[in-house]
Amino acid sequence: MNKMSSLVLFFHSIRFRLVMWFSFILTIVMITFSVFIYYNQARDIRGDTLNRLESKMNDIDAALTGNLIDPRILQSNDVFILFDSNGKVLVNQGISSGQDVLTLINHAQTSRQSVDNHAPVAPIFWMQDWKGSSSQYFFIVNQITLDGQSGFAILGSPFDPYGLNNRLIFSLILGSILTILIALGGGLWLADRAMRPVKAITQAARTISETDLNRRLNIAGKDELAELAATFDGMLARLQMAFERQRQFVADASHELRTPLTIVNLEANRALAAKRTQQEYHRALEVIRSENEFMTHLVNQLLTMARMDAGQLVLTKEPIDLSDVTLDAVERLASLAEKNKVILETGELPEVKISGDRPYLMQMISNLVGNSIKYTAGDDRHISVETGIDLDIAWVRVSDNGVGIAPEHLPHLFDRFYRVDKARSREDDDQQGGTGLGLSIVDWIVKAHGGEVYVESSLGIGTTFEIRFRWLENPDELLEK
Repeated sequence: MNKMSSLVLFFHSIRFRLVMWFSFILTIVMITFSVFIYYNQARDIRGDTLNRLESKMNDIDAALTGNLIDPRILQSNDVFILFDSNGKVLVNQGISSGQDVLTLINHAQTSRQSVDNHAPVAPIFWMQDWKGSSSQYFFIVNQITLDGQSGFAILGSPFDPYGLNNRLIFSLILGSILTILIALGGGLWLADRAMRPVKAITQAARTISETDLNRRLNIAGKDELAELAATFDGMLARLQMAFERQRQFVADASHELRTPLTIVNLEANRALAAKRTQQEYHRALEVIRSENEFMTHLVNQLLTMARMDAGQLVLTKEPIDLSDVTLDAVERLASLAEKNKVILETGELPEVKISGDRPYLMQMISNLVGNSIKYTAGDDRHISVETGIDLDIAWVRVSDNGVGIAPEHLPHLFDRFYRVDKARSREDDDQQGGTGLGLSIVDWIVKAHGGEVYVESSLGIGTTFEIRFRWLENPDELLEK
């Protein structure tokens, strides 16, 4: 059963079909080539035979003029008949049957009568099978003058006296069969060798699972299959990164949700364990409400990230003033800044037109300002927000005099659930703690608008976020489009 299955798979394989197509094309080429060779040789033999007959007939005509035929003119397999205008046979060589002689004479006379009267002396050629011979004969009939009287001479010679055509056919058939068989075997070997990388890719695809994405093919070469293997390795690397990010995402989300759920459960159990005062019940409910708000905020951000990844969030772009959006975001967070004793101020806010989605841009700036409010420390806590235009670039800048960010953290700042200070507890802050998703959402919004985000930070001095977009110099152009 295994052998039968392997045989069926082989007949359905690409290498078998490639070899079959290659052999089919080679067979067509060999047949065409053989026909061409045979046709050319047959034409050459025919031409040589006709020239030989005509030359012999001229020699015979010259010899008959002298009433003497040189026996060396004719060969043993030649046929020669000489007869007068009345059909009387004068010379017969090579034909033993009288009926055959009459047949040739009748054919010659019929052929002479069908010739144009303007060329009565032109020689006539024809070809026919001859009895007693395996080869076809060419015949020539020519009008001659013998003793002052008109007569006719018929001369026949075998078309291929040495069997060259038959031997050529045998050689071509044998050579073609051997060539096709060799090509078939060589094609199978080459196809098997060429398809080895594909086999390696197939076997690797069968063995690789979600938990074994470290494996790579590493097939060397510069051909198409090596390029395919390199593409497959790249796909594995992207899958590995995606699975790792997914696992990390799930682990981080579970960790973030586990803490508030644990707090809610503890506060509820504590409140229900024994009779409490009104203040204790109130405090427990405040803790539960705070943790519920945090979980709601986290779940909303997780849903936003999921929709971003799935491409379900569609931007509605229109000409808007970036400074106007920035001012709205600052006014919205002014109370939070005042609560945390942070001075939130705006710098220059000139009119800056860009093409964007106002709600998402509002969320982007709010996340940056909110992030600065959380991590701005010290007695003199300042946050500055300003916009501007530099050549054809529109920018918005959020700066603070907070604790700063170490250089090793900057490349990962926009990763999901990444926090610079992982030991930081939400319970140490008066405001709601962060989820580690705010800057990731900022990064997605910026890229979705075709912009770029830059970060500069120094420990103990502060951090500056700058986002750049293409400046919409003529907003009417976007409206026309």
